[in-house]
Amino acid sequence: MSQQHNPPAAPVLSENEVIRQKKEKVQALRSAGRHPYANTFRPDTQVVAFRAACEAMPKEELERPGKEVRYALAGRVMALRLMGKLAFGRIKDGSGAVQFVVSKEYLGDKFDPFKKFVDIGDIIGLVGEPFVTRTGEVSILAHEVTLLTKNIQPLPEKFHGLTDKEIRYRRRYLDLIMNDEVRETFLKRVRIINFIRDRMNRAGFLEVETPMMHPLVSGAAARPFITHHNTLDMQLYLRIAPECYLKRLLVGGMERVYEINRNFRNEGISIKHNPEFTMMEFYWAYATYEDLMSFTEDLVSALATEVCGSAKIMYQGREIDLGAPWERLTIEESLVKYGVATADEAKSREGLLAAALRNGMDKDHVGPMSYYKLLVTLFEEKVEEHLWNPTFITRYPTELSPLARRNDKTPEWVDRFELYIAGREIANAFSEQNDPEAQYEAFARQVEEKKKGNDEAVDMDTDYIRALEYGMPPAGGEGIGIDRLVMLLTDAPSIRDVILFPLLRPE
Repeated sequence: MSQQHNPPAAPVLSENEVIRQKKEKVQALRSAGRHPYANTFRPDTQVVAFRAACEAMPKEELERPGKEVRYALAGRVMALRLMGKLAFGRIKDGSGAVQFVVSKEYLGDKFDPFKKFVDIGDIIGLVGEPFVTRTGEVSILAHEVTLLTKNIQPLPEKFHGLTDKEIRYRRRYLDLIMNDEVRETFLKRVRIINFIRDRMNRAGFLEVETPMMHPLVSGAAARPFITHHNTLDMQLYLRIAPECYLKRLLVGGMERVYEINRNFRNEGISIKHNPEFTMMEFYWAYATYEDLMSFTEDLVSALATEVCGSAKIMYQGREIDLGAPWERLTIEESLVKYGVATADEAKSREGLLAAALRNGMDKDHVGPMSYYKLLVTLFEEKVEEHLWNPTFITRYPTELSPLARRNDKTPEWVDRFELYIAGREIANAFSEQNDPEAQYEAFARQVEEKKKGNDEAVDMDTDYIRALEYGMPPAGGEGIGIDRLVMLLTDAPSIRDVILFPLLRPE
């Protein structure tokens, strides 16, 4: 097939003019009795399989047109170049992209309608043979072309692509069309969740579903989203966490349970926070928080190796070693290690207050805080960002952990850890409180906190207390932030990069 010289460049049209012309083509197709959004074509092969078939063919066979073998591909036209009686384009489906060649020789009287009506952005079906051009490009030589979906909105210009972050988040569909690396991020997210689910199932955990609308605020310290059920005339809260429902299942004899689902917290938006996010929570009868540390090390290390090829990964230009074992520090030890407080200061409220003021914290903000609140605040504001490699932080105050089991020897502390990687919390876990009296007292303290204006305090859950009175086995429970884990394993700087449709202000 001979190639002709390129025609003169077409005049540059405004976006509004391009849209107008495409809408005119839609009307012309309808007037001619042709459906611009047809559902009459069934592909039998994806691009990745087509390419594999081409690679298996001898080169001399590929170069010869007129083969009897035929493939049916469907996808979006990403590039199109018209050259007299020939057209070269690029079609992209969910597996990849490949060049297609259309010629009047093979298409006959359907070639001119192809030139007239098919544009970049359209979705088409092709039936054709494997072929390689003189430049060595693997292609499909079309014998039939079917217009399946007429594109109206022009795609971004080829060489500059879609780079505006705001547009990418708002029009994720367009982001996925134009940016292959974005598609790969979300495919990897699917692999991550599937791996975790398979690992949990093989460890004997049962995947369950619990309510997304709660009559009470429970499960974590956060402001809730409030809604209303008309028929029952009752106020409901979108769930902050599924914890109390999952532990009810432990009472019922389901000894290992987990749930991967959405939580909702009415809080600020940042590169680490989205009001709607995905968590995995799991509960394990007869386990302690120390058992969960080992389980989490093994899970995340194996996940990184599966998805990234190694337990050592690069995140934002720095290496992270996810291989076990991971460092374990109490909150006090972390303050001392990172120079926030001395060992003596970490033991008293006065010492922590002096350390807070020395580290530039506002006196009016930290002055009224208790020893335990000061300890955690200093850690969150001055230490957290330095925890780059995986670190378990342990020994949390009882007054800030209403659902955790008190340590038997030092009841002012609970058996709890938080996992930090790359300067952010990835998981939170503890040995569960199963003493109904102790749990009632913890809820009562939360109620008092709410009366004082703490809008993140949880409610008194009398049914949960009743469930504990039936007897819940000793257990460990953990929540893992799936979005933050995906960020880590896809080298994404913002949580918005790993959520398909993050919450944004209205346009």
